[in-house]
Amino acid sequence: MRRDLMDISELVDKQMTSDGLRQMVSGSRREGLRLKGSDIDYMYWSNDKRVIWEVSQSQYYNTHRQTLILCDCSESPPGFTLLYLLSPCMNRLIKRACVRMNNRQYISSSKYIQNLLSEPLPFNPIQHGPCVSKTFRTLELDDAHCFVSDFWPPSASSWIDRCHSWPWSNVVDDIVKNGCHFVAIGQKLGNHEDHEWRISFSQAEQKLVYVMIHCNNMFLSKIHGIKQNQLFKRLSELYEKGLAFLLHSPSFRSYITDVLYNPKNSICTEENTLISEDVFDRNLFYEMCNLVIPCKLNIQICIRYLHTIEKMIGSPLLTQYQVIMLQKMTVMVLQHTAFIFYMETYTSENKLCYRADKMSCLMLKLAAKFGCITDMLYIAMYYYTTLGYMEVSSILEMIKVKLAQPYVMHENNVDIEMYNEAVAGQSWSTKLRQAVAGNIRLHNKIHYISELIPEQQSALQNKWPVLFIPPFILLYMLEILCYRHAETMRAQTALDDLQTLVHYDHGQIIGKDCRDISWQILGICQQVTGNLQAALYSYQQSLRQEPYHKIQTATEMRIQSLSMNFLN
Repeated sequence: MRRDLMDISELVDKQMTSDGLRQMVSGSRREGLRLKGSDIDYMYWSNDKRVIWEVSQSQYYNTHRQTLILCDCSESPPGFTLLYLLSPCMNRLIKRACVRMNNRQYISSSKYIQNLLSEPLPFNPIQHGPCVSKTFRTLELDDAHCFVSDFWPPSASSWIDRCHSWPWSNVVDDIVKNGCHFVAIGQKLGNHEDHEWRISFSQAEQKLVYVMIHCNNMFLSKIHGIKQNQLFKRLSELYEKGLAFLLHSPSFRSYITDVLYNPKNSICTEENTLISEDVFDRNLFYEMCNLVIPCKLNIQICIRYLHTIEKMIGSPLLTQYQVIMLQKMTVMVLQHTAFIFYMETYTSENKLCYRADKMSCLMLKLAAKFGCITDMLYIAMYYYTTLGYMEVSSILEMIKVKLAQPYVMHENNVDIEMYNEAVAGQSWSTKLRQAVAGNIRLHNKIHYISELIPEQQSALQNKWPVLFIPPFILLYMLEILCYRHAETMRAQTALDDLQTLVHYDHGQIIGKDCRDISWQILGICQQVTGNLQAALYSYQQSLRQEPYHKIQTATEMRIQSLSMNFLN
């Protein structure tokens, strides 16, 4: 499931990216494993920079649009190479990493890494091998900024000839066709350790893992002839013994003897029931929420995303997991497009602004139709921004009713019995729309509501791309903002509910990561309703939380503004 979700996410990104930056998850996480303490490996490369192995390969590229880099393996040990520029490069990091040798401009791997580390990046990064390593809490993120080649290394051509029985020829062809990468680390025993680049086959390794069948691998590649037949016969005999064979295994014996002594006990061996439906759903929706599309502040790119997804949806090759992931991606693209479209046209002439408003509303309604319960809050934000307070009120009431259902899954919190009773056996699309709620993502390059622009700008200054807001926090905020002038009693009730939630929630609704923004929003709502002393306290509490969203600059600015009011 996890592999399928990452595959479709990367495929959409690949279809969309021509000259831009590509990203690929690698390592154990890419293989679908979630191991405690394991780091997360990412590879990044730019599509407008291509590595070739010989000058004749330059004919396949447009040198006006792409920077070509040539390999020089003449003085490097196997698996390593020097890289030098064949054409001018305007990239600042690459230009600063160049060293001159033999009248050529070589890209130094060590200088390239140091240039990356000198950039203003969050989490105080350090060098870890060929990676820029960042630690977020207990999680280690390793980013390998590399170069890509569309061609298979000549020095590895013998591998192709060795693949007789495994992997299959179509897999080998696919691997060779996708080339390799170059990561910034040299061979310690080489002549040019500081300047060399290591050839990386991470993409090929992924493809091999996907097609690896251990028995196939064992019998066809590891063991041959008479020994293969003898081992197969022995394994077949053990299989025929059935349960008695398992009694010889120390790891299984204790479980089996317990059942034999107590017939009322049972051991489930059905694959479909080894993991319960609700646990699988929680994992599925969690993985889907973590695989998000990048925010592009360009309406044309958003439209291209929609066209790309539209072409893929009808493909018979998609798995059931990829279909639901495309549904989620469609929702996110529609939301981005609606607000970006409004940002680009709200100062335009009345006729154009009216059309843009209609289109944005339609896109957000479509997103809500296919998205989870809390995706309706994006419509509420849009109507608030465009002064449609009556519509906001109506939408918020609908969301309240839906969120009040006892079977709703919010993040990892769910009443298992109620959830199974309500939606067990339903499609994932139905479950997503009727029984799933998630935190609201506000991409900091997109303006949703003016009251949160200072927080978004503060986060952007600290290289933090998204605000994550618990749905009830945003719901109460919108109620307060809409009712504060016309229906003060309703606004006060919403403020009381918001204050109770922020003060007394113990992680069921407000996760630890959202404490800073939740206290901040409480302070904003108290300030706009005139309770300045309470607002000051809330802002101070926001500063005391873990600074997940990097909004401290906005918080300090708001505190300073309140202090000036107190002085006046």
